Amino acid sequence: MPNRLANESSPYLRQHADNPVDWYPWGSEAFERARAEDKPILLSVGYSSCHWCHVMAHESFENPAIAELMNRYFVNIKVDREERPDIDAVYMAAVQAISGQGGWPMTVFLTPDGQPFYAGTYFPPEDAHGRPGFPRVLQFLAEKWQTDRQRILESAAGLTEHLRAAAARRAGPGDGIAPSTTARAVEAFAESFDTTWGGFGSAPKFPSPSNLEFLLAYAVAHPETEQGRAAGAMALHTLRAMATGGMYDQVSGGFARYSVDDRWVVPHFEKMLYDNAQLARVYLHGYQLTGDGGFARVVHETLEFLLHEMQDPEGGFYAALDADSEGIEGKYYLWTVAELEQVLGDDAPLAIAWYGVTPEGNFFDPHHPELTGRNVLTARPDIEDLERRFGLSQDEILDRIETIQERLFYARQERVPPGLDDKVLTNWNGLALAAFAEAARVLGEPAYGIAATRLAEFLHRNAWRDGVLYHTWKAGEARVPGLLEDYVYLGLGLVELFKTTGELRWLDWSRELWEAALARFRDAETGTFFDTASDAEQLIVRQRSFFDAATPSGNGAAALLGLWLGRYFGPAEWERVVEDVAAAVADHLLRAVPGFGTILHAIEFALAPHREVVIVGEPAARTPFEEVVAARYLPFTVIAPTSDALGLPLFEGREPTGQPLAYVCENMACLAPARTPAELEAQLGPAPAFD
Repeated sequence: MPNRLANESSPYLRQHADNPVDWYPWGSEAFERARAEDKPILLSVGYSSCHWCHVMAHESFENPAIAELMNRYFVNIKVDREERPDIDAVYMAAVQAISGQGGWPMTVFLTPDGQPFYAGTYFPPEDAHGRPGFPRVLQFLAEKWQTDRQRILESAAGLTEHLRAAAARRAGPGDGIAPSTTARAVEAFAESFDTTWGGFGSAPKFPSPSNLEFLLAYAVAHPETEQGRAAGAMALHTLRAMATGGMYDQVSGGFARYSVDDRWVVPHFEKMLYDNAQLARVYLHGYQLTGDGGFARVVHETLEFLLHEMQDPEGGFYAALDADSEGIEGKYYLWTVAELEQVLGDDAPLAIAWYGVTPEGNFFDPHHPELTGRNVLTARPDIEDLERRFGLSQDEILDRIETIQERLFYARQERVPPGLDDKVLTNWNGLALAAFAEAARVLGEPAYGIAATRLAEFLHRNAWRDGVLYHTWKAGEARVPGLLEDYVYLGLGLVELFKTTGELRWLDWSRELWEAALARFRDAETGTFFDTASDAEQLIVRQRSFFDAATPSGNGAAALLGLWLGRYFGPAEWERVVEDVAAAVADHLLRAVPGFGTILHAIEFALAPHREVVIVGEPAARTPFEEVVAARYLPFTVIAPTSDALGLPLFEGREPTGQPLAYVCENMACLAPARTPAELEAQLGPAPAFD
């Protein structure tokens, strides 16, 4: 008989509906039962595309004997971290404080009032690999709850107080908004940069798009300095290395979560909306900066992957594709020599050489040793060697590979696909909105503009209700009041949509979201932002995020949105939000540079000149001027296309005259109106050259 999770909308929770565990969703019912029965709570947090979450579910939660221990001694709560990132953040901080590391599945033991006293991640069904078996952990903690209760309660209270103190961040000493801050950050990135394979540090390697965005923005702001050139070189080398590796899907486009090795070859195979939305934009900016068509190809393929495999019919985008297929990690994406020969026939030798396929394979799963000779496809061939071996020119090889890629795509469609998590998350869709809107402008792809507008309209229709934004939507129902990330990510996406369409409704909605964030999330004492609203469910800690994870920190993204909207609408206090955010991390920003890419980006934005490009005219007449602007990477330039010059301070005195005009202003001084695209090109000056 299904448990309570059968009534939930989250695909991850529903995956556990048939477990013998007596699961509760997060809510008052579970806590009331724990208090009534004087039992501790076992909180299990994961997400649908998490491989080790599936492993622990199969080994432990589907095991009747282990489930019996869980049900006898604990009240069991299951949480989807993507649906409730606020709960995840609070208890992940506890896991890290207790164990020194984090990850998912997350397993936390709580008092009936929600205070953590023991925590870990994956536990095997029996002692193995230096980890205690889950049954032993359950029995040990159940016994301690009965025999050593006071010590547990004191430990839980102390840990909770530690978490609250850590969340109450105050301004510390440091440079804050100063050129030296971002310059020294670039130097810190250079110290950990992998000059061979790109990226930073050693395996596992994560794409860290927030850091790459900062480096590209710094490069274009300081193109004549050694640090500016170094920042650009590090980011561009990393982008090229990732695009040719196995973390990038060489068959259908799109990026996996991260690389388990330092060469970007073998990925952890789950595909997340947030990674692909952010990386599409980083590659788009790389294309603007260099004109490298390879970057544009990655953007096209990644966005097409999202449109074909992750878009809801109503216009929103789903959360994730699982790492597993048929219960085996990566099975959907891997190839053997024999499979390529069967699919490609005479083209197989070229494909084998191009994609680096070997009989031995480059992927090994210790849980399935019988599956050998499997390969993650990469694209790092020696072109000259292929020309000699196959008697083909480079253009002929590339044409053949394009055909081969298409044949592999259709052959792979016959396989059992990975599971799809089809909930729509507002924060991640805000990232997707920015990617599609900007790609429409830069690549001149109307389909991407249509997708962006459909997405914004979908979110306005389904996630925005009576001035409150909701975090998650599935099957016609919006749930969970929005978090800071929902408001500021969507606000930033709407800024990009306005730049592309010139429709003021999108900028006005962005301002509504921003004003709501200021009213409901900002701490009056420090000027920084909490993750949850003032009227949200009160957890044991009200967290603030400054440190980038796989997505931008809430405070970093808020600082960026304040800068953009301050420059569009005028309030200087909105631009000064970045000062409070930077002050909160100033004492340790340069000690942990890789975690602060978004805040560093905001600091560099705050230091940049105030620059605006206003383009006045009917949409068709504006297009040649907009193409001039879109061809350049202008990370800190306010772009304002308009037909009627109404609604923004930027438009005052710039009414339509019957012909399109462009106004370029910097630090409150404006040049004469540009009447032709060539004049606008000249006024913008030479673009910095990077390769």
